[in-house]
Amino acid sequence: MEAETLYRAVQSRDRRFEGRFVVAVTSTGIYCRPGCPARIPLYKNTRYYRHPAAAETAGFRACARCRPDHAAWIGTSGTVKRALQLIDAGAVGDENVERLAERLGVGDRHLRRLFAEHVGTSPLAVAQTRRAHFARQLIDETALPLAEIAFAAGFGSVRRFNAAMRRAFGRTPTELRRRVNSGDLERLTLALPVRAPYAWTPLLEFLAARAIPGVEVVSDGVYRRTSGDGGIVEVGFAGDHLEARLRVPSARGLRDVVERLRRLFDVAADPLAIAEVLGRDRALARAVRACPGRRVPGGWDGLELAVRAILGQQISVTGATRLAGRVVAEWGTPLAAPMGGLTHVFPTARALADAGGDAIARRVGMPRARGAAIAGVAAAVADGSLPLDGSLELDALVARLTALPGIGAWTAQYLAMRLGEPDGFPAGDLWLRRALGLEERALVGRAEAWRPFRAYAAVQLWQSEEFR
Repeated sequence: MEAETLYRAVQSRDRRFEGRFVVAVTSTGIYCRPGCPARIPLYKNTRYYRHPAAAETAGFRACARCRPDHAAWIGTSGTVKRALQLIDAGAVGDENVERLAERLGVGDRHLRRLFAEHVGTSPLAVAQTRRAHFARQLIDETALPLAEIAFAAGFGSVRRFNAAMRRAFGRTPTELRRRVNSGDLERLTLALPVRAPYAWTPLLEFLAARAIPGVEVVSDGVYRRTSGDGGIVEVGFAGDHLEARLRVPSARGLRDVVERLRRLFDVAADPLAIAEVLGRDRALARAVRACPGRRVPGGWDGLELAVRAILGQQISVTGATRLAGRVVAEWGTPLAAPMGGLTHVFPTARALADAGGDAIARRVGMPRARGAAIAGVAAAVADGSLPLDGSLELDALVARLTALPGIGAWTAQYLAMRLGEPDGFPAGDLWLRRALGLEERALVGRAEAWRPFRAYAAVQLWQSEEFR
Protein backbone atom coordinates (compact mmCIF):
# COMPACT_ATOMS: atom_id res chain seq x y z
CA MET A 1 0.00 0.00 0.00
CA GLU A 2 1.01 3.61 -0.44
CA ALA A 3 2.28 5.58 2.54
CA GLU A 4 -0.80 7.83 2.56
CA THR A 5 -3.09 4.81 2.89
CA LEU A 6 -0.99 3.33 5.67
CA TYR A 7 -0.98 6.66 7.49
CA ARG A 8 -4.79 6.74 7.40
CA ALA A 9 -4.78 3.28 9.01
CA VAL A 10 -2.48 4.64 11.73
CA GLN A 11 -4.75 7.66 12.26
CA SER A 12 -7.79 5.40 12.66
CA ARG A 13 -5.89 3.11 15.09
CA ASP A 14 -7.43 0.27 13.09
CA ARG A 15 -6.21 -2.97 14.69
CA ARG A 16 -7.14 -4.96 11.59
CA PHE A 17 -3.83 -3.82 10.12
CA GLU A 18 -1.76 -5.21 12.98
CA GLY A 19 0.59 -7.88 11.71
CA ARG A 20 0.55 -6.39 8.20
CA PHE A 21 2.96 -3.52 8.84
CA VAL A 22 4.57 -1.42 11.57
CA VAL A 23 5.00 2.34 11.58
CA ALA A 24 8.34 3.88 12.57
CA VAL A 25 8.70 7.47 13.74
CA THR A 26 11.91 9.25 12.74
CA SER A 27 11.61 11.90 15.45
CA THR A 28 11.61 9.32 18.26
CA GLY A 29 13.40 6.33 16.73
CA ILE A 30 10.49 4.11 17.82
CA TYR A 31 8.27 1.79 15.77
CA CYS A 32 4.69 0.85 16.73
CA ARG A 33 1.63 -1.15 15.78
CA PRO A 34 -0.98 0.67 13.69
CA GLY A 35 -3.30 0.56 16.72
CA CYS A 36 -0.83 2.02 19.23
CA PRO A 37 -2.63 4.32 21.73
CA ALA A 38 0.29 6.80 21.74
CA ARG A 39 0.02 10.21 20.09
CA ILE A 40 -0.37 10.03 16.30
CA PRO A 41 2.94 11.10 14.69
CA LEU A 42 3.19 13.64 11.91
CA TYR A 43 2.99 12.10 8.46
CA LYS A 44 6.38 13.50 7.45
CA ASN A 45 8.01 11.66 10.37
CA THR A 46 6.64 8.20 9.54
CA ARG A 47 8.24 5.25 7.78
CA TYR A 48 6.53 1.93 7.11
CA TYR A 49 7.91 -1.61 7.32
CA ARG A 50 6.37 -5.01 6.69
CA HIS A 51 7.83 -6.67 9.79
CA PRO A 52 9.31 -5.58 13.15
CA ALA A 53 12.65 -7.05 12.09
CA ALA A 54 12.76 -4.75 9.06
CA ALA A 55 12.17 -1.72 11.28
CA GLU A 56 14.92 -2.84 13.65
CA THR A 57 17.29 -3.43 10.75
CA ALA A 58 16.65 0.21 9.81
CA GLY A 59 17.65 1.30 13.31
CA PHE A 60 14.29 1.73 15.06
CA ARG A 61 13.37 0.36 18.51
CA ALA A 62 10.12 -1.33 19.56
CA CYS A 63 7.50 0.72 21.39
CA ALA A 64 7.31 -0.30 25.04
CA ARG A 65 3.64 0.67 25.17
CA CYS A 66 2.02 -1.24 22.29
CA ARG A 67 4.60 -4.06 22.02
CA PRO A 68 4.49 -4.44 18.22
CA ASP A 69 6.44 -7.70 18.49
CA HIS A 70 3.30 -9.37 19.91
CA ALA A 71 1.40 -9.07 16.62
CA ALA A 72 1.90 -12.15 14.47
CA TRP A 73 2.94 -11.43 10.89
CA ILE A 74 0.22 -11.71 8.24
CA GLY A 75 1.37 -12.18 4.68
CA THR A 76 0.66 -13.96 1.43
CA SER A 77 3.72 -16.18 1.08
CA GLY A 78 3.16 -19.70 2.36
CA THR A 79 6.89 -20.42 2.32
CA VAL A 80 7.63 -17.34 4.42
CA LYS A 81 4.87 -18.24 6.89
CA ARG A 82 6.35 -21.71 7.35
CA ALA A 83 9.81 -20.21 7.71
CA LEU A 84 8.60 -17.79 10.39
CA GLN A 85 7.01 -20.66 12.28
CA LEU A 86 10.30 -22.56 12.27
CA ILE A 87 12.19 -19.41 13.28
CA ASP A 88 9.84 -18.90 16.22
CA ALA A 89 10.56 -22.49 17.26
CA GLY A 90 14.30 -21.67 17.31
CA ALA A 91 15.29 -23.20 13.96
CA VAL A 92 17.70 -20.40 13.01
CA GLY A 93 20.82 -19.73 15.01
CA ASP A 94 23.52 -17.33 13.94
CA GLU A 95 24.75 -19.22 10.88
CA ASN A 96 22.18 -21.76 9.67
CA VAL A 97 19.83 -19.98 7.25
CA GLU A 98 20.92 -22.62 4.71
CA ARG A 99 19.60 -25.35 6.98
CA LEU A 100 16.27 -23.52 7.28
CA ALA A 101 16.00 -23.31 3.48
CA GLU A 102 16.80 -27.01 3.20
CA ARG A 103 13.99 -27.90 5.63
CA LEU A 104 11.59 -25.80 3.57
CA GLY A 105 12.70 -27.43 0.32
CA VAL A 106 13.96 -24.24 -1.31
CA GLY A 107 17.37 -22.72 -2.07
CA ASP A 108 18.80 -20.34 0.51
CA ARG A 109 19.14 -17.56 -2.10
CA HIS A 110 15.48 -17.98 -3.04
CA LEU A 111 14.49 -17.89 0.64
CA ARG A 112 16.41 -14.65 1.13
CA ARG A 113 14.66 -13.17 -1.92
CA LEU A 114 11.26 -14.15 -0.53
CA PHE A 115 12.06 -12.54 2.81
CA ALA A 116 13.31 -9.38 1.11
CA GLU A 117 10.08 -9.18 -0.92
CA HIS A 118 7.50 -10.16 1.71
CA VAL A 119 9.13 -9.22 5.03
CA GLY A 120 11.58 -6.50 4.08
CA THR A 121 14.62 -8.02 5.73
CA SER A 122 16.58 -11.28 6.01
CA PRO A 123 15.71 -14.53 7.83
CA LEU A 124 18.67 -13.98 10.14
CA ALA A 125 17.44 -10.49 11.07
CA VAL A 126 13.99 -11.90 11.85
CA ALA A 127 15.54 -14.63 14.00
CA GLN A 128 17.56 -12.06 15.93
CA THR A 129 14.47 -9.91 16.49
CA ARG A 130 12.36 -12.86 17.64
CA ARG A 131 15.03 -13.92 20.14
CA ALA A 132 15.26 -10.41 21.54
CA HIS A 133 11.51 -10.01 21.88
CA PHE A 134 11.01 -13.40 23.49
CA ALA A 135 13.75 -12.49 25.97
CA ARG A 136 11.93 -9.19 26.61
CA GLN A 137 8.75 -11.11 27.43
CA LEU A 138 10.63 -13.30 29.93
CA ILE A 139 12.22 -10.21 31.48
CA ASP A 140 8.83 -8.51 31.84
CA GLU A 141 6.75 -11.46 32.99
CA THR A 142 9.13 -13.61 35.05
CA ALA A 143 11.92 -13.22 37.57
CA LEU A 144 14.17 -15.77 35.92
CA PRO A 145 17.86 -14.87 36.20
CA LEU A 146 18.97 -12.86 33.19
CA ALA A 147 21.59 -15.46 32.23
CA GLU A 148 18.87 -18.14 32.09
CA ILE A 149 16.71 -15.86 29.97
CA ALA A 150 19.58 -15.36 27.54
CA PHE A 151 19.92 -19.07 26.87
CA ALA A 152 16.16 -19.73 26.99
CA ALA A 153 15.70 -17.18 24.18
CA GLY A 154 18.39 -18.84 22.07
CA PHE A 155 21.38 -16.56 22.54
CA GLY A 156 24.75 -18.26 22.41
CA SER A 157 26.27 -16.07 25.12
CA VAL A 158 25.33 -13.43 27.66
CA ARG A 159 27.47 -10.93 25.76
CA ARG A 160 25.40 -11.39 22.59
CA PHE A 161 22.23 -11.21 24.67
CA ASN A 162 23.22 -7.88 26.20
CA ALA A 163 24.22 -6.43 22.83
CA ALA A 164 21.00 -7.57 21.13
CA MET A 165 18.77 -6.15 23.87
CA ARG A 166 20.57 -2.82 23.81
CA ARG A 167 20.25 -2.71 20.02
CA ALA A 168 16.56 -3.68 20.02
CA PHE A 169 15.35 -1.65 23.00
CA GLY A 170 18.02 0.93 23.71
CA ARG A 171 18.50 -0.43 27.22
CA THR A 172 20.32 -3.26 28.92
CA PRO A 173 18.43 -6.30 30.25
CA THR A 174 18.93 -5.02 33.80
CA GLU A 175 17.45 -1.66 32.88
CA LEU A 176 14.49 -3.34 31.18
CA ARG A 177 13.52 -5.33 34.25
CA ARG A 178 10.91 -3.26 36.04
CA ARG A 179 8.52 -5.77 37.58
CA VAL A 180 8.57 -9.47 38.26
CA ASN A 181 6.23 -12.41 38.32
CA SER A 182 7.83 -15.59 39.59
CA GLY A 183 11.32 -16.86 39.09
CA ASP A 184 10.37 -20.36 40.15
CA LEU A 185 10.22 -22.76 37.20
CA GLU A 186 7.40 -24.50 39.02
CA ARG A 187 5.14 -21.44 38.63
CA LEU A 188 5.98 -19.50 35.47
CA THR A 189 3.12 -17.58 33.86
CA LEU A 190 3.28 -16.10 30.35
CA ALA A 191 0.70 -14.22 28.27
CA LEU A 192 0.07 -15.29 24.67
CA PRO A 193 -1.77 -12.50 22.79
CA VAL A 194 -4.57 -13.55 20.43
CA ARG A 195 -6.41 -11.71 17.65
CA ALA A 196 -10.00 -10.85 18.46
CA PRO A 197 -12.52 -12.27 18.04
CA TYR A 198 -11.32 -15.54 19.55
CA ALA A 199 -13.81 -18.39 20.04
CA TRP A 200 -12.21 -20.16 23.00
CA THR A 201 -15.10 -22.39 24.08
CA PRO A 202 -15.61 -24.42 20.87
CA LEU A 203 -11.85 -24.88 20.49
CA LEU A 204 -11.58 -26.18 24.05
CA GLU A 205 -14.58 -28.47 23.55
CA PHE A 206 -12.92 -29.98 20.47
CA LEU A 207 -9.71 -30.64 22.41
CA ALA A 208 -11.61 -32.00 25.41
CA ALA A 209 -13.39 -34.64 23.31
CA ARG A 210 -10.04 -35.82 21.92
CA ALA A 211 -7.85 -35.45 25.02
CA ILE A 212 -5.41 -38.36 25.23
CA PRO A 213 -5.72 -40.09 28.61
CA GLY A 214 -2.61 -39.63 30.72
CA VAL A 215 -1.26 -36.86 28.46
CA GLU A 216 -4.07 -34.28 28.29
CA VAL A 217 -6.84 -33.15 30.63
CA VAL A 218 -9.49 -30.48 30.03
CA SER A 219 -11.55 -29.29 32.99
CA ASP A 220 -12.98 -26.06 34.41
CA GLY A 221 -12.17 -24.14 31.25
CA VAL A 222 -8.47 -25.02 31.38
CA TYR A 223 -6.35 -27.22 29.11
CA ARG A 224 -3.57 -29.18 30.82
CA ARG A 225 -0.96 -31.50 29.36
CA THR A 226 2.51 -32.97 29.75
CA SER A 227 5.43 -31.68 27.74
CA GLY A 228 8.13 -33.75 26.08
CA ASP A 229 10.63 -33.05 28.87
CA GLY A 230 8.25 -34.16 31.61
CA GLY A 231 6.91 -30.72 32.44
CA ILE A 232 3.29 -29.63 32.92
CA VAL A 233 1.54 -26.94 30.88
CA GLU A 234 -1.78 -25.29 31.74
CA VAL A 235 -3.62 -22.83 29.50
CA GLY A 236 -6.70 -20.72 30.13
CA PHE A 237 -8.37 -17.83 28.33
CA ALA A 238 -8.16 -14.34 29.85
CA GLY A 239 -10.28 -12.26 27.48
CA ASP A 240 -7.65 -10.81 25.15
CA HIS A 241 -4.87 -13.34 25.65
CA LEU A 242 -4.14 -16.89 26.69
CA GLU A 243 -2.58 -17.35 30.09
CA ALA A 244 -0.03 -20.15 30.07
CA ARG A 245 1.18 -21.54 33.39
CA LEU A 246 4.32 -23.59 32.92
CA ARG A 247 6.12 -26.08 35.10
CA VAL A 248 9.22 -27.09 33.20
CA PRO A 249 12.50 -28.66 34.27
CA SER A 250 14.64 -26.13 32.38
CA ALA A 251 14.22 -22.58 31.08
CA ARG A 252 16.00 -23.59 27.86
CA GLY A 253 12.86 -25.30 26.63
CA LEU A 254 10.56 -22.32 27.16
CA ARG A 255 10.72 -20.97 23.62
CA ASP A 256 9.77 -24.34 22.17
CA VAL A 257 6.90 -24.69 24.67
CA VAL A 258 5.51 -21.25 23.78
CA GLU A 259 5.66 -21.92 20.04
CA ARG A 260 3.91 -25.28 20.47
CA LEU A 261 1.14 -23.54 22.41
CA ARG A 262 0.80 -20.88 19.74
CA ARG A 263 0.25 -23.60 17.13
CA LEU A 264 -2.03 -25.64 19.38
CA PHE A 265 -4.37 -22.72 19.99
CA ASP A 266 -3.99 -21.11 16.55
CA VAL A 267 -3.21 -17.70 18.00
CA ALA A 268 -1.73 -16.25 14.79
CA ALA A 269 -4.87 -16.66 12.68
CA ASP A 270 -6.44 -13.54 11.16
CA PRO A 271 -10.16 -13.99 11.97
CA LEU A 272 -11.26 -10.92 10.01
CA ALA A 273 -9.61 -12.11 6.80
CA ILE A 274 -11.03 -15.59 7.32
CA ALA A 275 -14.53 -14.23 7.93
CA GLU A 276 -14.30 -12.11 4.79
CA VAL A 277 -13.54 -15.14 2.60
CA LEU A 278 -15.96 -17.59 4.22
CA GLY A 279 -18.66 -14.94 4.47
CA ARG A 280 -19.04 -14.98 0.68
CA ASP A 281 -20.70 -18.39 1.02
CA ARG A 282 -24.27 -17.86 2.17
CA ALA A 283 -24.40 -20.94 4.40
CA LEU A 284 -21.00 -20.35 5.97
CA ALA A 285 -21.77 -16.65 6.46
CA ARG A 286 -24.53 -17.54 8.94
CA ALA A 287 -22.16 -19.79 10.86
CA VAL A 288 -19.42 -17.15 10.98
CA ARG A 289 -21.87 -14.54 12.29
CA ALA A 290 -23.20 -16.94 14.90
CA CYS A 291 -19.74 -17.70 16.29
CA PRO A 292 -17.04 -15.31 15.06
CA GLY A 293 -13.41 -16.18 15.59
CA ARG A 294 -13.51 -19.97 15.41
CA ARG A 295 -10.01 -21.42 15.29
CA VAL A 296 -8.62 -24.65 13.87
CA PRO A 297 -7.47 -26.72 16.85
CA GLY A 298 -3.80 -27.50 16.35
CA GLY A 299 -1.56 -29.95 18.11
CA TRP A 300 1.34 -30.07 20.51
CA ASP A 301 3.33 -32.56 18.46
CA GLY A 302 3.08 -33.84 14.90
CA LEU A 303 3.58 -37.51 15.75
CA GLU A 304 0.97 -37.31 18.50
CA LEU A 305 -1.53 -35.86 16.03
CA ALA A 306 -0.67 -38.47 13.40
CA VAL A 307 -1.16 -41.38 15.78
CA ARG A 308 -4.43 -39.91 17.02
CA ALA A 309 -5.66 -39.43 13.42
CA ILE A 310 -4.83 -43.04 12.48
CA LEU A 311 -6.59 -44.33 15.58
CA GLY A 312 -9.65 -42.32 14.57
CA GLN A 313 -10.05 -43.96 11.18
CA GLN A 314 -13.59 -45.36 10.87
CA ILE A 315 -14.33 -45.40 14.60
CA SER A 316 -15.91 -42.92 17.00
CA VAL A 317 -14.03 -40.10 18.71
CA THR A 318 -14.62 -41.80 22.07
CA GLY A 319 -13.25 -45.10 20.78
CA ALA A 320 -10.16 -43.49 19.30
CA THR A 321 -9.51 -41.65 22.57
CA ARG A 322 -9.66 -44.91 24.50
CA LEU A 323 -7.16 -46.55 22.14
CA ALA A 324 -4.84 -43.54 22.39
CA GLY A 325 -4.78 -44.01 26.15
CA ARG A 326 -3.65 -47.61 25.66
CA VAL A 327 -0.81 -46.49 23.38
CA VAL A 328 0.35 -44.05 26.05
CA ALA A 329 0.10 -46.61 28.84
CA GLU A 330 2.15 -49.14 26.85
CA TRP A 331 4.91 -46.97 25.35
CA GLY A 332 4.71 -43.56 27.01
CA THR A 333 7.22 -42.33 29.58
CA PRO A 334 5.75 -42.15 33.12
CA LEU A 335 6.01 -38.84 34.93
CA ALA A 336 8.13 -38.79 38.06
CA ALA A 337 5.26 -37.05 39.85
CA PRO A 338 1.83 -37.61 38.23
CA MET A 339 -0.66 -34.78 38.74
CA GLY A 340 -4.40 -34.58 38.26
CA GLY A 341 -4.76 -37.29 35.64
CA LEU A 342 -1.50 -36.41 33.88
CA THR A 343 0.66 -39.49 34.15
CA HIS A 344 2.79 -39.89 31.01
CA VAL A 345 4.68 -38.16 28.24
CA PHE A 346 3.48 -39.28 24.80
CA PRO A 347 5.64 -42.05 23.26
CA THR A 348 8.60 -41.08 21.12
CA ALA A 349 8.74 -41.90 17.42
CA ARG A 350 11.58 -44.33 18.05
CA ALA A 351 9.65 -46.19 20.76
CA LEU A 352 6.65 -46.77 18.47
CA ALA A 353 8.79 -47.64 15.46
CA ASP A 354 10.75 -50.20 17.47
CA ALA A 355 7.56 -51.71 18.89
CA GLY A 356 6.38 -52.66 15.40
CA GLY A 357 2.94 -52.73 13.87
CA ASP A 358 1.95 -56.22 15.02
CA ALA A 359 2.73 -55.50 18.66
CA ILE A 360 0.93 -52.16 18.55
CA ALA A 361 -2.17 -53.74 17.02
CA ARG A 362 -2.19 -56.66 19.44
CA ARG A 363 -1.55 -54.74 22.65
CA VAL A 364 -3.81 -51.81 21.82
CA GLY A 365 -6.59 -53.93 20.33
CA MET A 366 -7.12 -52.87 16.73
CA PRO A 367 -6.61 -54.16 13.16
CA ARG A 368 -3.05 -55.08 12.15
CA ALA A 369 -3.14 -52.64 9.22
CA ARG A 370 -3.74 -49.76 11.59
CA GLY A 371 -0.92 -50.84 13.85
CA ALA A 372 1.36 -51.05 10.83
CA ALA A 373 0.31 -47.53 9.82
CA ILE A 374 1.28 -46.15 13.24
CA ALA A 375 4.63 -47.93 13.19
CA GLY A 376 5.27 -46.73 9.62
CA VAL A 377 4.58 -43.09 10.42
CA ALA A 378 6.69 -43.33 13.57
CA ALA A 379 9.61 -44.81 11.64
CA ALA A 380 9.39 -42.07 9.00
CA VAL A 381 9.35 -39.38 11.68
CA ALA A 382 12.23 -41.02 13.53
CA ASP A 383 14.48 -41.21 10.45
CA GLY A 384 13.63 -37.66 9.35
CA SER A 385 11.93 -38.53 6.07
CA LEU A 386 8.56 -37.22 7.34
CA PRO A 387 8.95 -33.85 9.09
CA LEU A 388 5.74 -32.95 10.90
CA ASP A 389 6.98 -29.53 11.99
CA GLY A 390 5.18 -27.30 9.50
CA SER A 391 8.10 -27.11 7.07
CA LEU A 392 6.32 -28.94 4.21
CA GLU A 393 3.73 -27.21 2.04
CA LEU A 394 0.29 -28.82 1.85
CA ASP A 395 0.70 -30.83 -1.36
CA ALA A 396 4.14 -32.11 -0.37
CA LEU A 397 2.94 -33.13 3.09
CA VAL A 398 -0.10 -34.95 1.71
CA ALA A 399 2.07 -36.73 -0.88
CA ARG A 400 4.52 -37.99 1.73
CA LEU A 401 1.77 -39.11 4.08
CA THR A 402 -0.28 -40.96 1.48
CA ALA A 403 2.85 -42.76 0.26
CA LEU A 404 2.88 -44.56 3.62
CA PRO A 405 0.75 -47.68 4.12
CA GLY A 406 -2.57 -47.10 5.82
CA ILE A 407 -2.64 -43.32 5.25
CA GLY A 408 -5.34 -42.12 2.90
CA ALA A 409 -6.38 -38.69 1.68
CA TRP A 410 -8.74 -38.06 4.62
CA THR A 411 -6.08 -38.77 7.24
CA ALA A 412 -3.45 -36.74 5.39
CA GLN A 413 -5.66 -33.68 4.91
CA TYR A 414 -7.01 -33.85 8.47
CA LEU A 415 -3.48 -34.07 9.83
CA ALA A 416 -2.39 -31.16 7.63
CA MET A 417 -5.08 -28.87 8.98
CA ARG A 418 -4.30 -29.82 12.57
CA LEU A 419 -0.61 -29.13 11.89
CA GLY A 420 -1.46 -25.55 10.97
CA GLU A 421 -2.09 -25.70 7.22
CA PRO A 422 -5.01 -23.26 6.76
CA ASP A 423 -6.07 -24.82 3.44
CA GLY A 424 -6.10 -28.45 4.59
CA PHE A 425 -9.49 -29.96 3.79
CA PRO A 426 -10.57 -33.61 4.27
CA ALA A 427 -13.26 -33.47 1.60
CA GLY A 428 -14.14 -37.15 2.00
CA ASP A 429 -15.29 -36.61 5.58
CA LEU A 430 -18.85 -37.85 6.07
CA TRP A 431 -19.87 -35.02 8.38
CA LEU A 432 -18.60 -32.35 6.01
CA ARG A 433 -20.60 -33.83 3.15
CA ARG A 434 -23.73 -34.20 5.26
CA ALA A 435 -23.50 -30.63 6.54
CA LEU A 436 -24.11 -29.22 3.06
CA GLY A 437 -25.84 -32.23 1.51
CA LEU A 438 -23.16 -32.65 -1.15
CA GLU A 439 -21.21 -35.53 -2.62
CA GLU A 440 -17.44 -35.34 -2.32
CA ARG A 441 -16.82 -34.03 -5.83
CA ALA A 442 -19.40 -31.28 -5.43
CA LEU A 443 -17.99 -30.37 -2.01
CA VAL A 444 -14.49 -30.07 -3.43
CA GLY A 445 -15.82 -27.75 -6.15
CA ARG A 446 -17.68 -25.55 -3.68
CA ALA A 447 -14.66 -25.43 -1.37
CA GLU A 448 -12.54 -23.78 -4.08
CA ALA A 449 -14.16 -20.48 -3.12
CA TRP A 450 -13.02 -20.96 0.48
CA ARG A 451 -9.30 -21.02 -0.34
CA PRO A 452 -6.91 -20.41 1.35
CA PHE A 453 -9.01 -21.02 4.48
CA ARG A 454 -10.68 -24.36 3.78
CA ALA A 455 -9.56 -25.71 7.16
CA TYR A 456 -11.58 -22.98 8.89
CA ALA A 457 -14.57 -23.84 6.74
CA ALA A 458 -14.25 -27.47 7.86
CA VAL A 459 -14.31 -26.42 11.51
CA GLN A 460 -17.42 -24.32 10.88
CA LEU A 461 -19.15 -27.27 9.22
CA TRP A 462 -18.18 -29.64 12.06
CA GLN A 463 -19.00 -27.39 14.97
CA SER A 464 -21.65 -24.84 14.03
CA GLU A 465 -25.25 -25.37 15.15
CA GLU A 466 -26.23 -24.11 11.70
CA PHE A 467 -25.31 -27.52 10.27
CA ARG A 468 -26.63 -29.84 12.95
